[in-house]
Amino acid sequence: MAQAFHLPPQALRGVRVVDFSHVIAGPFATFHLAQMGAEVVKIEKPGGGDVMRRTASGAQAFTAINAGKQMRAIDIASPEGRAEVLELARVADVMVDNYRPGVLRRHGLAYEDIQAINPGIVYCAISGYGYSDPARTPFGAYDHVIQALTGMTMLSGQEGDAPVKTGFPVIDAATGIIGALAIMAALREREHTGAGCFLDVSMWASALQLMYPFACETLTHDQEIARVGNKGFSGSPAADTFACRDGWLAIGANTHAHVERLLGELDIDPALAGPLLEPAAEGGATFARARDPKGFRELLASRMAGRSAHELEARLNAAGVPAARVRSLREFTREAVDTGLLEPVVLGQGAAQARTPGLGWRVRPGSAC
Repeated sequence: MAQAFHLPPQALRGVRVVDFSHVIAGPFATFHLAQMGAEVVKIEKPGGGDVMRRTASGAQAFTAINAGKQMRAIDIASPEGRAEVLELARVADVMVDNYRPGVLRRHGLAYEDIQAINPGIVYCAISGYGYSDPARTPFGAYDHVIQALTGMTMLSGQEGDAPVKTGFPVIDAATGIIGALAIMAALREREHTGAGCFLDVSMWASALQLMYPFACETLTHDQEIARVGNKGFSGSPAADTFACRDGWLAIGANTHAHVERLLGELDIDPALAGPLLEPAAEGGATFARARDPKGFRELLASRMAGRSAHELEARLNAAGVPAARVRSLREFTREAVDTGLLEPVVLGQGAAQARTPGLGWRVRPGSAC
């Protein structure tokens, strides 16, 4: 299929970005901008640059989040280096500061310094704690630290478990995406007002966006959220993950209609399940609830233990019950490539070449943007 199908439109062509970012969160933000056509100049410290160049994953790890950028080694501690950056910033649309707060300020490259020579600059500061709480602003942060800070590790796992970290840098990636979104919004606003701005993008705020429904509930009612483990967000007793003969199956039987279809596919007599469930409420679809959640789950588990997860996945989806067999990331990506669901985007060359899933959205051939 034509490459244009999975590359986004070059909506940011002509936008110039000065990029002081490293590791994942900041580089992922500017990666999105570069992939959408922006001219991104990534400034790196001479003699080593971004630590992602030297990870165990190899050069492709750096390529995957920095492809499409111009790399430039500049010593901002030298008068010549600072002057070079100021010249770039003078004609830039965006400047991204992903260093620890205060580093660029010490070198005369803070927002106020750049705004003085370029009033229309969109200056995006990406950090762990942001600038709202001066006591926390200087702190460094990593993904797992912010997961712990924000309560994410206490939402994963079952009640009574030790804190459970999400097994990949979810906050880093989300912070990058939110940073790119904030920059695009600021550029659009500048089209109307002509004014630039300072964007404060933090990892803790990105974490709350990822936990948005739970964060809203906590803020509204000031109460703790029960740990849900492998259960679905809906709280339905049939939205859970079950052991099968050949693996695990996640089922999203959220509504009473879903549960009814699930019981049929598992050959469970409604008269047997009925006493364990709350009756459907009047006035439209609602999430299913159980009088005896433990008993109902045990009933479902007993009927799935000897069945094939592969076969149940197909049967339940055909019956209108969302279900997916638990796969590894490698298994899913191989399958998605084979079926055409995923068309990897290849970035870089040689040893630095990386196959990536793109930006997560596509443009249909022949459609207008």
